Amino acid sequence: MEILLATFTTLFSVVNPFGAMPVFLTLTEEDTPAERANIGLKACLYMVGVLTVSFFAGQYVLNFFGINIHHLRIAGGILLMRSAFDLLTPGGNRAKVSEATLEESMHKNDISFTPLAMPMLSGPGSMAVCIGLFTKKLSVPDMGLIVLGFCLVALAAYIILMSSLRLTRFLGRPGMAALARIMGFLTLAIGVNFMATAIVALFPGLSR
Repeated sequence: MEILLATFTTLFSVVNPFGAMPVFLTLTEEDTPAERANIGLKACLYMVGVLTVSFFAGQYVLNFFGINIHHLRIAGGILLMRSAFDLLTPGGNRAKVSEATLEESMHKNDISFTPLAMPMLSGPGSMAVCIGLFTKKLSVPDMGLIVLGFCLVALAAYIILMSSLRLTRFLGRPGMAALARIMGFLTLAIGVNFMATAIVALFPGLSR
């Protein structure tokens, strides 16, 4: 349960499905509720696939390029902290996709993989977190629990996307801004933890 809870809480704040709501609503405004549900479901399934592949194959990619896992955690921590500062700063750049990409996506038949699954839901930050979760000490049941955590995050993201219209109307701009700051603060804490853990592992003398 600790592994499952840690995976869910860590990934949920990084995935931040609340930040994907405006793009989801914009790109599906002309779709029927059934089509919107189908797009949201496929996007969340794609997200699980991307995170699972990152979790299992990420270590092999790092080994191929000769990158230490602690180096990745420092880079991932910096990336998460940057994203967190964007969320915490009023008027900061919170968009994960450019205006040109958004305009191009409005003419696509299927937007579930790009830009929804990538980079909105499973961007570089969440992929770095998934790679950092993998260690050789994990047993097969532990890995299964982590993947189950990915599925729970996807389920929560699907529920939020399906409720995005009501949530946006209920929260309004002030509520959405406050929610962005909360998610930004949690993401910042995760980024600091990533960096601190990696630095202590690289320089054991600092923990004395």
